[in-house]
Amino acid sequence: MKKLAFILLLISGLARAQNEDDKQLKAIFDTALTEGMAYEWLNHLSNQIGGRLSGSVQAEMAVDYTKAQLDALGLDKVWLQPVMVPKWVRGVPEFAYMETSPGVTTNMDICALGGSVSTPLGGLKANVLEVQGIEELEALGKEKIAGKIVFFNRPMNAKLINTFKAYSGCVDQRAVGATEAGKYGAVGVIVRSMNLRLDDYPHTGNMRYGDEPVNERIPAAAISTNGAELLSTTLKLNPDTQFYFKQNCKQFDDVKSFNVIGEITGSEYPDEIMIVGGHLDSWDLGDGSHDDGAGCVQSMDVLRILQKSGYRPKRTLRVVLFMNEENGLRGGREYAKVAKANNEKHVFALESDAGGFSPRGFSFDASDANFEKVARWKKLFEPYLVHSFTKGGSGADIGPLKDEGIVLAGLRPDSQRYFDHHHAANDTFEHVNKRELELGAAAMASLVFLFDKYGVE
Repeated sequence: MKKLAFILLLISGLARAQNEDDKQLKAIFDTALTEGMAYEWLNHLSNQIGGRLSGSVQAEMAVDYTKAQLDALGLDKVWLQPVMVPKWVRGVPEFAYMETSPGVTTNMDICALGGSVSTPLGGLKANVLEVQGIEELEALGKEKIAGKIVFFNRPMNAKLINTFKAYSGCVDQRAVGATEAGKYGAVGVIVRSMNLRLDDYPHTGNMRYGDEPVNERIPAAAISTNGAELLSTTLKLNPDTQFYFKQNCKQFDDVKSFNVIGEITGSEYPDEIMIVGGHLDSWDLGDGSHDDGAGCVQSMDVLRILQKSGYRPKRTLRVVLFMNEENGLRGGREYAKVAKANNEKHVFALESDAGGFSPRGFSFDASDANFEKVARWKKLFEPYLVHSFTKGGSGADIGPLKDEGIVLAGLRPDSQRYFDHHHAANDTFEHVNKRELELGAAAMASLVFLFDKYGVE
């Protein structure tokens, strides 16, 4: 009889806790959808400041603006964390054309890849060699590659529902294509944009030369998907087609910037730190609304939403707006370095860096025990259609924090439209839906609440 009574008491307690959690999540979503600030903050970041390339004046304006907004929330502490970041400048707009016969040209839409060197002052013109990936270079050899522009034309795999997997399946040609082609004597590279849609927007993104001497580096540019299709078709009809491009980018010495951090001190376990964040920098072609202005303003609103819904965190909760995710990850690494030096105990970190689209769930880099705990919360998220919980992956900026005792998580919005805008001139404010953005902030606040209430295993 005593055993039965205990079981009934346990069931009653679990039901009561579930009901309390339901109420708190409803309060969070209600607050986000009726009193949210994320969209207003994003409007300012996007339309009053614009693209926020690391080391730029706009990046520093974004630091000042977001710190002022966090100060206005009345948090327990707001501060700037210094970090040295690279300063790469695009220069005047790029220009390109293909030439099928002397004087017969067609202009092409290109943009320099981030970190690329410039072309010679008068531009660069050469015959084109199309390949589907880096692995083809060795088979072709120096004899066929030397003196030519290598055209990497492997598209994202449209058969993959997870567009991030499609992206990772071909982004190596953007990241190291110039370095690998240069080993065989190529004079430049053109890379198909990382985009599932056919359009005229070239998509930039980071590329790297490693330890390659500066005088041996070759220029690299992205070409729009429509341009890639046209160039590929033209080369099949006329293999002697030449390509001309001119870009004026330049790498300067590193400059000082900042991570922006705001904190609510934990009421019961102040030494246990939970963070939520996104990266404040963006590429310079658009205004960085989806990548990653959305993640920054959502993260800021997490703290405000919890305040407005009447919840006082047990653990110390920080919002961290990281600088320089796009071309160096300096902000994430510096934050982790300082945290380690200060012997801080981070137990949970959540990043939003997949756009401001409708949230679908979260991915977790966590132990089996913690993932099993998370799986039990799925029912709480089902009414909001945010219940796709998967194991593996979180966010680039929070990755350096990884150790045995921390749970890392990433917000996973619907990804089907993300790469239409990623690193392109159409990553702009009008492509962000206010309600979708607010739903993402609410989902993040809800997960933070649950991990704060129940802790980690």
